[in-house]
Parts: sequence; C-alpha cells; structure tokens
Amino acid sequence: MTQHNLLGPEPTLLPEEPRADADLAAAADPSAVAAAHPAFCAAWATLAERALDEGDAVAGYAFARTGYHRGLDQLRRAGWGGHGSVPWSHQPNQGFLRALAALARAAAEIGEDDEARRCRDFLDDADPTAAEALGLA
Repeated sequence: MTQHNLLGPEPTLLPEEPRADADLAAAADPSAVAAAHPAFCAAWATLAERALDEGDAVAGYAFARTGYHRGLDQLRRAGWGGHGSVPWSHQPNQGFLRALAALARAAAEIGEDDEARRCRDFLDDADPTAAEALGLA
C-alpha cells in the first residue's frame, strides 16, 4: 500500500548547482554568473537585490522577474504543480525564494501593489519561514 501525504503535496526541492554556486561565491560581478548560468536563480536574485539597494527599481524588477520565471520552470521540472511547500531550508530553493521576495519588493516600489501582494503571498505560502530568513518579517 502506498502512503500519501494527507496534508498536501510533498515539498519541492530544486537540484543543487555546485558549479554555479561556486561561481557566484567567487564573482565580483553576478552578471557574469547570470550570463554563464542563465537558469541560476541566485545570480538573478543577487542582481535584483543589488539594483534595488542602489535605488534602481526598474532594473531590480527585471532581474527579479527573470529569476522568478527561471525558478518557476525549475519548480515545474521538479514536480511542483502550482502549490505546495518550497522550503527555505533547502539551499537550492533559496535563489528562487530570494528572487520572489525581490520581485515583491520591486513591484511595490514601482506601484504594482497587486503584484507585490501576490508575490508576498506566494512567498509565505511557499515557506512561512522564508520572509523571516530574508529579514522581511
């Protein structure tokens, strides 16, 4: 008999990307990492966070949206069906969750309040501890 999770789908865990992680850790410029590893959400999240911290909400929005969409593609390939946990505690998920948080922030900064709310709700639904880990709670 097969056991099923009665509380919903199993958590989605993105695959590790040790080469891209190492490149990002060593890079002075995350744009080079994004160019070399265009599906690597953490590079896009880093670019988005940097742009937002520098006051460039439009660039931050573009970088965050790219990381978000690349992450959605990866989540779907990992079996995510549009809902369910994407745990912050799994390090490969953090790039996507950071991009999602940056997209919420950027959307708010450019006046896209509905999108900012949807992104924040998605972040909270994916993992209620992510906002706290990102210093947003």
